[in-house]
Amino acid sequence: MIRSLASPERLWRLLMTGLCFVLFGLGGLLLSQVWFNLLLLCVRNRYTRRRLARRSISVSFRVFLTIARTVGALDYRIYNARTLREEQGCLIVANHPTLLDYVLLASVMPETDCLVKSSLLKNPFLSGVIRAADYLINSEADALLSQSQTRLAHGDTIMIFPEGTRTRPGEKMTLHRGAAHIAVRCHCDIRTVAIRCSEHLLDKQSKWYHVPPTRPLFEATPGERVQIDHFCDVNEQEPARAARQLTRHLLLKLQSVESTFSGLNDASALS
Repeated sequence: MIRSLASPERLWRLLMTGLCFVLFGLGGLLLSQVWFNLLLLCVRNRYTRRRLARRSISVSFRVFLTIARTVGALDYRIYNARTLREEQGCLIVANHPTLLDYVLLASVMPETDCLVKSSLLKNPFLSGVIRAADYLINSEADALLSQSQTRLAHGDTIMIFPEGTRTRPGEKMTLHRGAAHIAVRCHCDIRTVAIRCSEHLLDKQSKWYHVPPTRPLFEATPGERVQIDHFCDVNEQEPARAARQLTRHLLLKLQSVESTFSGLNDASALS
């Protein structure tokens, strides 16, 4: 272990990665305990308050990523970010290789909603953020569909990672059908997003201090907008069957991550 960290550059990235984790946690606490409480006191309209909270989260993520890049902990590129930023009324469905996937996407999507695990409400660094942004909770099954339909009808995007947890390197990707069921029953399109990291960092099988030999590059790019009309006809096909077909289609799209990035260049990336 000592020899593997003998490189001054790698040791520096280890220290800076630790610093970034501390900054991320402190940022979450400050947002939850200070800024969001000020919004609660000063902004009476719930929807305006939610919008400001989500924009604050997006700005905070951009600042975090800029700091992480500046100190050399990582590099990142988000291709065709304008497509994501201008998307409305659809689900954003992405693969989930690392802990930073949501941070990357939300940094360029200041209005996006998100479907989150109920267990995250117990996290002291994230619970206040989730409540202030009024994200959808995956345990509230009875209300989830109607809430999703209402928000999509108002032009919201809802970000979902249908694997349910981070991808295990080397293992076959599997998807839950929740995203497809929402798309079919709310009759909304899906925008697929491919994410990859050049090194093993912050994935399911590594700790934050397992810094790779070279600086990791995180990349994200939107794929096609999947038209829901191609998969279901509310008058002819049962929703469960349509959801199965749509899930298979999404799986094929998300499995071909490497080919998604072929031909992309720095000119189309958000710096």
